[in-house]
Amino acid sequence: MMFHFFRRDSSARTIGSLYGTIVAQARAAPFYRNYGVPDTVNGRFEMVVLHVVLVLRRLESASELRPLGQALFDWFCRDMDGSLREMGVGDLAVPAKMRKIGAAFYGRQAAYAAALATPEAGALADALERNVFGGASDSAGGAVRLAAYVRAADGLLATQDVQAIGRAELTFPDATAPQTGSTA
Repeated sequence: MMFHFFRRDSSARTIGSLYGTIVAQARAAPFYRNYGVPDTVNGRFEMVVLHVVLVLRRLESASELRPLGQALFDWFCRDMDGSLREMGVGDLAVPAKMRKIGAAFYGRQAAYAAALATPEAGALADALERNVFGGASDSAGGAVRLAAYVRAADGLLATQDVQAIGRAELTFPDATAPQTGSTA
């Protein structure tokens, strides 16, 4: 019985570390300074969602890591719930807000997966412009740059060892470096 608690603690630390790495990458200053992502609550939410979606794509590709993917999503939901409460959202309103967050997450997950699966160069940039940039008329260049970063991140995550990811050893591309290749 006692060993069960140690395993759970270890698993929680791993998931917490993995989520912490994702959030740190999502908050990297170049996204807001160089790519033009709005440095707002919504802009930061969009970047966290984007990075969680990318990591979940990788975890879903390895059947032994699917439970880790579910635990990561659960951690994300708890973080969003806590953030809402910190912002002063009342207990009665939190469930409705969380349903909206869940719907937004699944919608973005589907849009990004479809865009990453298509060879069409503009599909991912369009999805990012619509979701991350809110369709701002001056965001097209940032969306194209962000799309190149997302493709590079997706490719890098695909090459990372699943056992290392299971130990919360995760690497993202350098957001300050120009991404090579097209957004296709």
